[in-house]
Amino acid sequence: MLEPVKHILSSKRIILASGSPRRRELLHNIGIKCEIIPSTFEENLDPKKYAPDVFVTETAKFKVLEVAERLASDVRPPDLIIGCDTTVALGDTMLGKPTSSENAFEMLSMLSGKSHTVYTGVVLKTPDKTVSFCESTKVFFAKLSPDVIKSYIATGEPMDKAGAYGIQGIGGSIIEKIDGDYFTVMGLPLCSLSKYILELLEEKRL
Repeated sequence: MLEPVKHILSSKRIILASGSPRRRELLHNIGIKCEIIPSTFEENLDPKKYAPDVFVTETAKFKVLEVAERLASDVRPPDLIIGCDTTVALGDTMLGKPTSSENAFEMLSMLSGKSHTVYTGVVLKTPDKTVSFCESTKVFFAKLSPDVIKSYIATGEPMDKAGAYGIQGIGGSIIEKIDGDYFTVMGLPLCSLSKYILELLEEKRL
């Protein structure tokens, strides 16, 4: 984020409606200071009823709306709430966070030696405007043996990540290449985020 914009945003109350330490770190790295208030939305949308890009943006929207409603009576309401959601799509199948080690093994076995697409949806809510967007990146996995998959699961890294892997950690060693934005795979497409925040500032909506 450019220095003049960072200065403007420093006076704003910005909320990240996510408990993800990766997203918090990414915002910090581009100079956006924010409060972390994870949404309590149950994330119960049926993935079979949505295309992946719609699924993640709708989920992000409900996360933001839940936090906005909770903070509406604050003495100083938020100037901006940022909500995000990420999913991994292998063909028509969407893979969220694994529910168990066995589920993580199943997911990683499905992804092994294939390409899949990561979708991250983002919703930005100011007091008088809501903006949503989605970015996607194609990820190519190396062929993984069962032992490699079990060893990776034993690190614990896969258990809180969509598709059961993290590109920024040990999981980076099982990815051959990507086609698209690296930060979309991490869960927060920084270039697009910055673009939309700048537009909100130019429109005087933030």
